Amino acid sequence: MSITARLRDSAQLPNGRSLVNGFVLDSRTDRPHRALLRNGRTLEVHDLAGLFAGERAPTAVFPLPWPGWRWGVHSVSADASFAVFSGQRAVRTVAADGATLWEYRHGCWGPLLGHPHTGDEHEVCDGLEHGSCRVSDDGRLVWAHVVAPEEHGGQEYWAVLDARDGRELARLPLDSAASGSHHVSHPDGVHMGLSIGMGQDGLMLHWARWDGKELTAWDLNETLDRVLTDVHPAHPGFLTAEHYGTDLRLHALDGTVLAEREAAEAGPKPYDEADLDDEDNEDDEDDEDFDENNGGDEDRDDEDEPLCWGHGGGFVDADTVIASTTDTADDPAEGRHWLLDAHTLAIRGAITYPTGHVASYVRPLGDGTWLTYDDANGTLARWSEAAS
Repeated sequence: MSITARLRDSAQLPNGRSLVNGFVLDSRTDRPHRALLRNGRTLEVHDLAGLFAGERAPTAVFPLPWPGWRWGVHSVSADASFAVFSGQRAVRTVAADGATLWEYRHGCWGPLLGHPHTGDEHEVCDGLEHGSCRVSDDGRLVWAHVVAPEEHGGQEYWAVLDARDGRELARLPLDSAASGSHHVSHPDGVHMGLSIGMGQDGLMLHWARWDGKELTAWDLNETLDRVLTDVHPAHPGFLTAEHYGTDLRLHALDGTVLAEREAAEAGPKPYDEADLDDEDNEDDEDDEDFDENNGGDEDRDDEDEPLCWGHGGGFVDADTVIASTTDTADDPAEGRHWLLDAHTLAIRGAITYPTGHVASYVRPLGDGTWLTYDDANGTLARWSEAAS
């Protein structure tokens, strides 16, 4: 089944790719979506709706503490009164006027053991490895994925910091060797998720909560290798994708699997949009064959690589999930976007865009719409399902 998308908004945004393929889209329960965009030596905070309305002036601007450091996933408080930066050797909080409020030092993310530092805080060592941080929705805590100094074993850990002064409240030792990570705030305002990528070594996923006295944490790492994809206020749990994209799963907050959908069930590699729109080539009988044959696998070349779900996607709204499929070569031209039932992960159908094939990562907003980005012309687009 083909589901037609409707273009709701678009905006020229040359540096907007990371909004759909990165972690600069800031989403918080009951608050407008924001874009945290790097611009030279500053981090600009933009209201997403404002960008689509043509407003180019940021709502807040924070100087980058280490201009040479291009990695790490940063965070801005809900009221934009301060920003927290995940650096190579420190987590630093900066006020709206640019003043440093506090700094939490940690070991170097640089991959070489025993390498020297000059002491210059602007010095950046080799390597792309990085951590991440996240301000809690109430602005009281900062969660930070960091690494201990070499003299203390260089072990990675998850720290809970007091947002007022950077004082460490608790820490959770980790067994990861990260290439990068990102945080996801649960809509309940209590729990925080941490997804750690370790390249070919896999993925680690942790959840935790801090009650003011005790850190309670759990993970899905004993038998699972999954990336934390998304959360939604209407769902008490979360959505994940398997490391290599073989399946999507909907979980309860304790990790219990509530629903699962394999990428192979999405069907064969993409048709041309013209084929999808050609009603002479489709009828009700063909649709039944597609479903009964698990996506028409008999139409695929046995030598074709299997489809896999991308790590992007998530909740379009309380009842709908969006996901993309690629082959293992990760060719954007082979990708498609699909809508799934958010409760069962049953596949509703593939999305057809009125502008033709959209070769883009996808980022849902949870309000019935999703984002795509056109690298060729620098256009950020917001879509919804067209009315039937």
